[in-house]
Amino acid sequence: MTDDAYIVGIHEHPTRLATDISVPQLHAEAAFGALEDAGLSMSDVDAYYCAGDATGLGPLPMTNYLNITPTHFDSTDVGGSSYLAHVSHARDAIRAGRCNVALITCGGRPRASKEAVKPVNSADMSEPDAQFEIPYNTNVVAFYAMAAARHMHEFGTTSEQLAWIKVAASQHAQHNPHAMLRKPVTVDDVLASPLVASPLHRLDCCVVSDGGAAVIVARPEIAKSLKRPLVRVAGAGEAILHMGAGDPRLMTTATSVSGPRAFADARRTPADIKYASIYDSFTITVLLQLEDLGFCKKGEGGRFVADGNLISGVGSLPFNTDGGGLCNNHMANRGGITKIIEAVRQVRGEAHEAVQVKNCDIALANGIGAIIGSRHAASTLILERE
Repeated sequence: MTDDAYIVGIHEHPTRLATDISVPQLHAEAAFGALEDAGLSMSDVDAYYCAGDATGLGPLPMTNYLNITPTHFDSTDVGGSSYLAHVSHARDAIRAGRCNVALITCGGRPRASKEAVKPVNSADMSEPDAQFEIPYNTNVVAFYAMAAARHMHEFGTTSEQLAWIKVAASQHAQHNPHAMLRKPVTVDDVLASPLVASPLHRLDCCVVSDGGAAVIVARPEIAKSLKRPLVRVAGAGEAILHMGAGDPRLMTTATSVSGPRAFADARRTPADIKYASIYDSFTITVLLQLEDLGFCKKGEGGRFVADGNLISGVGSLPFNTDGGGLCNNHMANRGGITKIIEAVRQVRGEAHEAVQVKNCDIALANGIGAIIGSRHAASTLILERE
């Protein structure tokens, strides 16, 4: 039994519009890209992880498509936080001796197929709370707008402060040739974009993109035999937060639980983090996670993100140096796996030279799945370079 597991391979599919690529193909091409990055082959894989973005019954059709027969598999689906949870689960499986090399894949085509995010009030939703939400005709953006409005009411947060999160993401995206939105924007640009759900503007929202990505997690003996920088999964935490039978918490995310668990697991604190990959479905999503992770106190997120504090080379906490979901890629309406990938790039020292954080030996990745202010999950990873 071992205490460690390492991320040895990563790949982000370059497409953002997959008009002629199927969902299984996106998963497969990302898988082979990650295996090539690691210096491994599909025959080395003995564990497979995927979520609801995979077709059909998850692992069953995909293992057939990939022609693998894993001894261990996992189809945990908690939205955009699924893949960070998969890394945590793969680490636990490796520790328990259940597998040696775990493959995690993600992929989807919401942009090519023009599939919008499923409305919260869809009549076919099986979630038990849906019957109470349908009469109010709500949707995903509205929930996040309520969180933003409440934060502004309680703490004096401004639209200008939220806009700085988009500005930071755009400053990084200009160096990413695959990013959907590469043009840097200003605070005024964000505020001038149309309101989608007050107080959130269009540029407060993430992109909708096709794509695929994969991550390989391996046991220490294998990781140390490969010619790649060693990126150890030093800490992990997961949590679910819901309305507690009528107790909505608009100002708190499940990250308030998963984050401390990950820090305790890694024996680290927020002060140790050199780079942060933060789930950014909306600008308010980022602000709430920064507070819940302890990078600033509750209510101080607006001041923390202002004036470029999240920009690499400028601020104290560089974030989402690939452009994030706000500018780069929010594949399959699930951006969590890209948070792992960019954190690994930073810890390896392989991010774009214009945004690479100096001496980045420890990074955090955090994912949110489903809807804050309602029911959602969070997964947090602490990654360290050896």
